[in-house]
Parts: sequence; C-alpha cells; structure tokens
Amino acid sequence: GLAAPPPGESGGSTTPNIPTFGFLFDIDGVLVRGKTPISAAKKAFQKLVNSQGQFLVPVVFVTNAGNCLRQKKADQLSHILGVQISQDQVVMSHSPLRMFKRYHDKCVLVSGQGPLLDIAQYLGFCQPITIEILRETYPLLDMVDHDRRPKVLHLPGVDLPKIEAVVLFGEPVRWETNLQLIIDVLLTGGCPGKPYHQASYPHIPVLACNMDLMWMAEAQSPRFGHGTFMVCLENIYKKITGKELKYEALMGKPSELTYHYAEYLIRMQAAQRHWKEPIQTLYAIGDNLMTDIYGANLYNRYLEEKNSRKGSKGRIQAKVAAGTRSATISQDDELDHTWQNELAPATATNCRSVLVCTGVYNPHTEVPSDTRESITETVFHGHRDFRFDPALVEPDHIVPDADAAVDLIYQLENFAPNQDIRTF
Repeated sequence: GLAAPPPGESGGSTTPNIPTFGFLFDIDGVLVRGKTPISAAKKAFQKLVNSQGQFLVPVVFVTNAGNCLRQKKADQLSHILGVQISQDQVVMSHSPLRMFKRYHDKCVLVSGQGPLLDIAQYLGFCQPITIEILRETYPLLDMVDHDRRPKVLHLPGVDLPKIEAVVLFGEPVRWETNLQLIIDVLLTGGCPGKPYHQASYPHIPVLACNMDLMWMAEAQSPRFGHGTFMVCLENIYKKITGKELKYEALMGKPSELTYHYAEYLIRMQAAQRHWKEPIQTLYAIGDNLMTDIYGANLYNRYLEEKNSRKGSKGRIQAKVAAGTRSATISQDDELDHTWQNELAPATATNCRSVLVCTGVYNPHTEVPSDTRESITETVFHGHRDFRFDPALVEPDHIVPDADAAVDLIYQLENFAPNQDIRTF
C-alpha cells in the first residue's frame, strides 16, 4: 500500500528519515529459488517496512520473468515476503513494451508461455497472434513431432492478417515449433502460408524481452533461460540466410530501458509520499553478473554521462559506449525520445550494483585467479548485441544474501529506520 500521508505530515529535508535512495530487487535467486522462498529475503523485508506495513524506502522489483501479468507477480511476492506489494512496484521484462506505441495497432506474433494474449493486450497490443493460432491456421508448418502432424491435409480456410512484427516474451514450451514458425514469419515477410521470399531482408521488426542465458531454480545448477532460445533463433536464421537476425529493441535487464522504467516507478513512490528530496542513488540487488550487475553498471554509466554532458550529444555517446549494435543511433535516439516524453528524464545520479550469493553467482567458481582470462568472449554469457566490457560485470558490493544487502545499504546511507514513529 502506498497511501498518501495525512495533510501536514509530508516530510522534507528537515526530517531525518526521508530517504534519498531506493532499492531495485531482482526476484529469482535473490528472493526465491523456483517456488521456494530464500529465508534471508523475508528477514530483509521486515527491515524495509514499518509496523503498519508501509515501506520506509522506495522499493521496486525488477524481474526478467515475462510469463504473467504484473498483478500476479505482485500477489506472489506479497505472499512470499509477508508484506503488501502493489503492481506499481513490479517491472516485468515486458513492461517497457507499453512505450512502443507504434506497434500497438499492428498485427504482431507473440512467443512465450503463460496468458500471452492477456499480457499483450494489457501492454497495449490490439492484434496479437500466438504461435498456437498460427499452427492451427497453417497445420502444415509444424512437422517435427510426428504425433502432432495433421492426419488430413486441408488448405486453410482463412488467411491471417499480414504479421508486421514479432514479440518474444520469454522461453516457449515447444522450442522446435516456435523456432520453425518464427523463422517462417521472418523469411516470408509476415505471410507464413506463402513460400520463402529472397527479398524479405531486412526482416520485419523483432522485439525481445529477457536475454537471460540462464536462471536459478531449485536445481543445483542454472537452467536455460530465454537468452538460450534467442541464441538458437539467431543461429538458425544466420545458418539459413547467411545474414544477421536484427532486433528492433531488447528489453529486460541489462537493457537501459528497463532501468529507466524502474527509476520512474521509484520516483512515483517518493512523489506519492510527498517526499521533497529527490531520489539520488539506486541500489540494484541481483544474483547474475551478466544481467543484474552488468545492467546496473551500464545504467550507472548512462547516468554519469547524462549528468556530465547534459543534452543529446552525451546521450548518443552513452548509447554507443553501451555497444548496442542492434539499433542505429538515429533509431536509438528516437527511442530515447519516446522515453523522455513518457517518463521524464532520470533524476538519480548513480546506480550501485550489489551482488548476492544465493542464486546464479557462485563465489567459488566465477572469479578466475587471472582476471585477464575472463575477458575472453567464451565466458560472456550476455547477449550478442551487448559488447563485453569487464568493468561492467564488477559489482560495487558482494554480500551473502538479501538481508545482508539491506543492512549494508542502510549503513552506507546512514539511514536508521525508526519503524514505529510514523515519519510520513
């Protein structure tokens, strides 16, 4: 609950307990492993709320999961952590798609699992089509599984509208079906019932959420994530056409878009409380060097660039430094502009990365004695379109778990949560 304070109680810089920092929590590997809560997380959250259950500091959950609606994720978190979480505190990997209004009225193919049509419509898409709808319309396309091949061959009675973009929400269940049909859509310029067409390059736009190669569930070692599915798609496309698969946009951590959106939600929480001091420092707590840490450090670099050279020139250079090959600068700048309009510019001055040891990161295996070795491409688990920069995978702090992270941050910020006096 983020209720507004009673009149006359809106704190200001004179009140000692008005925070100028906020938390960005990853979920998998930090708060839970699969469906199992990590015990330190519950302890951490007791320190983040007062006796009425109100947050003492702005908190946003930034997850690369994309298989459900924000409200469902908020309900799961409330249950796990024993505190009331609202959907306005949750950033899913697909949340930034709300900003891509130019695709909302187009017919888009969506890939992933969970209530995909509900998610797409919630984000603003008017004409989403699932892989399932596609294979029912064109039953001859899905031929790998002999048991699922159509018994009677008939031509489709209806033609679907031309598909104008592909949105990858997360890893699907039947990879071979999704890989085949997405390739069909790309190679036919959005008309998968027709034969492949040489001229359909550059292909129709592809937007992808969540580039995680792996994630940590209950198993002893990490499991395939959506990034692994994307590696398959990119390589199949290149093998067939000899050309690179291009992304119109990449969302989810470590993409800058995601951190912009998360910071906007942090600002909204502070505004609802009528806290006068701007939020200056974001603390991103995660378990994955290639997504949580890389993303937080990349956003920190963006904030530093923005503050040292205000104006579009600095913005473009920050983009280039981030090495996003997937989008040209002009397109990128236009994208950034959409963001500025939607969310207003960032006010934070820095974003600190805090690594916990309860998930993907394993302190015993990940740090080679010779750090030069880690600079080779072979250990870069990040996405193809993010250039590997060793400085970006160095966390500002390493702590055992989420509870230790909260203690450390309170100490760094000199913040003494006086939980029972209502400071707001």
